[in-house]
Amino acid sequence: MAEQRVQRRLAAILAADVVGYSRLMRDDETGTLARLKALRKELLHPKVEEYGGRIVKTTGDGTLIEFPSAVDAVQHAVDVQRLMVQRNAGNAEDARFELRLGINVGDVIVDGDDLYGDGVNVAARIEGLADAGGTSISASVYEQVRHKLELDYDDLGEQMVKNIADPVHVYRILAQSSDDRSEVAVSDDAMFLRPAVAVLPFENLSGDPADEVFADGLTEDVIIALSLWRSFPVIARNSTFAYKGQSPDIRKVGEELGARYVIEGSIHKAGQRIRVTAQLINSENGHHVWAERYDRDLADIFDLQDELSQRIAATVAPELTYSQPAGARTKTPQNLNAWELVQHGYGHVFAIDENSIMTGRDYFLKAIEVDPDYARAYAGIAWSYHRAFWLVPASRTDQGRKEFVDAASRAVSLDDFDSEAHAILAMAWNWCHEIDRAVLAGERAVELNPNNAAAQHILGAALTLQGQPIEGLSRMERAVVLSPRDPRRGAWMWGIGLAYFTAREYEDAVEATERAIQRLSRNPDAYLVLASSLGHLGRIEEARTALYTYREFLPDSSDRPNIIWRYKNDYDMEHFLDGLRKAGAAT
Repeated sequence: MAEQRVQRRLAAILAADVVGYSRLMRDDETGTLARLKALRKELLHPKVEEYGGRIVKTTGDGTLIEFPSAVDAVQHAVDVQRLMVQRNAGNAEDARFELRLGINVGDVIVDGDDLYGDGVNVAARIEGLADAGGTSISASVYEQVRHKLELDYDDLGEQMVKNIADPVHVYRILAQSSDDRSEVAVSDDAMFLRPAVAVLPFENLSGDPADEVFADGLTEDVIIALSLWRSFPVIARNSTFAYKGQSPDIRKVGEELGARYVIEGSIHKAGQRIRVTAQLINSENGHHVWAERYDRDLADIFDLQDELSQRIAATVAPELTYSQPAGARTKTPQNLNAWELVQHGYGHVFAIDENSIMTGRDYFLKAIEVDPDYARAYAGIAWSYHRAFWLVPASRTDQGRKEFVDAASRAVSLDDFDSEAHAILAMAWNWCHEIDRAVLAGERAVELNPNNAAAQHILGAALTLQGQPIEGLSRMERAVVLSPRDPRRGAWMWGIGLAYFTAREYEDAVEATERAIQRLSRNPDAYLVLASSLGHLGRIEEARTALYTYREFLPDSSDRPNIIWRYKNDYDMEHFLDGLRKAGAAT
């Protein structure tokens, strides 16, 4: 019998899934499933029919759709994402659904109503590269739609994706067309007032041409990871890869690309070991801002590439955020733009005295006068409240909590895709004892930018207060790994100590809080965690000493600790207070 011929055809394939679906199901399984069914019935399925598509299959929250043309698939995607924004408007954060969409045109194998092959697999892989609420497309789609649809695209370059042998060239569809740009939270004009960063192609020092793929992939991943921060423009891959194979003068690169900062690096593989170096250079004066070397074993090359790109981005971003911009130091506040004012604000607000914190807040307020819709300025004000609450117990008032939440909420309302804004909102909810809301905001912050170390820490603290110290500890340790030089690391070690205490690991709690105090001696709450941990260990004299040091931060002679944070569960809170009572506190 002759072997049956495999049926193939060219198809435009769209893959879709719901962002954070596992978390949504964990929090509300019945409600989430009901909302997913309603979304498919009311929006997704009718739109597929409108644009001539066919639903191939649905699996969990995922959907695979075939369209007769790339134009139909892209128009469908843009229309659906636009309607999803309207559908989510006014909904609480925990009730929002956001979609990731990926589109590819390729050869598929037909098996009844189902489709298989690389054409399908590529669509699924590039869907995973899309932003929350965004759409990514392959080069084959881009070539067919770029002259037919009035859309803006961001070239993400060639991407190595799992189980696909060759790199896939990916483009991102920007949220608005050129006619709608005025509606974007951060305008193009405002963005170009900020210094850009360019990532030059990492140099392959191994001598093996096969290692070029890893070097190029690492460069591209660093570009994508940096773009998640939204606080500075990142020069597109096509511009920076023009310097591949050259040894350009960094000042000239900065001038040609309009980039104040340049990242360059190299890889050197020897056997099963690889060394990656990276450095951040100020192109205006040639000064090195930061440099690091990473030595790793070669195991899963994709996992290694992910780890290194995340580490580099997570370390570089704070260096850019918390250092005052070159040239701005000589200007008076009246002559600074909003971005420069915010940078000055961050330069002050993370100091350890009240006057600096208030000076930082003044800079943020001036930034709002210049640009009333600048989300990062409101996030900065919220950070100033957090710093004051943490270091100055006298500032812990109900009015202060309200202003803290108001500033953070305003930042989120102005830019819902800013991880930093959601992170500080999570911290505000922590201080206001709204722990479940803090966890939701923290999860959103991490979802938007997994490389945001502060977001990882804040989510970890919220999970700890919610009664999940092991998960919380994992998040906070991740923050330390991501940003080992972060100026907030003293606070992070306090959070790690609290997680160990909550897990009843008192010795580890003592060690972590003592390390927090070594990094930042003016840390009132670290002394409280230390006192309670020592109390439960029966080391009463040491516990009393820790409590006595804490009282030095109090504005009066009261023996009752002014604890701003609270556990969600009464038994965890009572357990903490019991340790303080053993140390001699009045609770």
